[in-house]
Amino acid sequence: MEEKKKKTMGFNIIKNDPTDGHKGFGIGSLSLENVSPVIIDVEEGEAIVDIGAMHARSAVERGIKFLKTKEEVPNGKPYWLVWVTIDRKPEGPYYAGVTACEMTVDRSIRRGYKSLPEHVNKMDKSMKRHIMVNHMDDKSKKVLADFLKNHDQQLWSNSLDQLKKDLVD
Repeated sequence: MEEKKKKTMGFNIIKNDPTDGHKGFGIGSLSLENVSPVIIDVEEGEAIVDIGAMHARSAVERGIKFLKTKEEVPNGKPYWLVWVTIDRKPEGPYYAGVTACEMTVDRSIRRGYKSLPEHVNKMDKSMKRHIMVNHMDDKSKKVLADFLKNHDQQLWSNSLDQLKKDLVD
């Protein structure tokens, strides 16, 4: 019997303008349709898109009680939750907003640390086309840069120089 490969999820696709034909209804509102959460496992050097993170239900977060301070989870495994927003400009689609949030998880005690307000605020900043990755460690920046390039070279090529500089330099 042949095992089926687990289907991997890609980035959310840019859809047509939802306000077309509505004469202003919804103008100025932000849409989650173009935002995707990328989880970086710092120790393994891997990055994956996990749509469950949109509602704090990623594979990393499931079954974990999150505490308010990092010190309460001294043996936590480090992760980054990176909010990636894709937008379109005349040259084509690009990575418009990329922001990173810290998270640690200790599976053995089913506890972790993350700042929910920080996660929400960083998602908002990503949706508003901010690049905030300077606080990431160099190894994780390289993992993220490689992941974004390999996912879609055109999106990477069309992206702002700030993103490339912040992740690669």
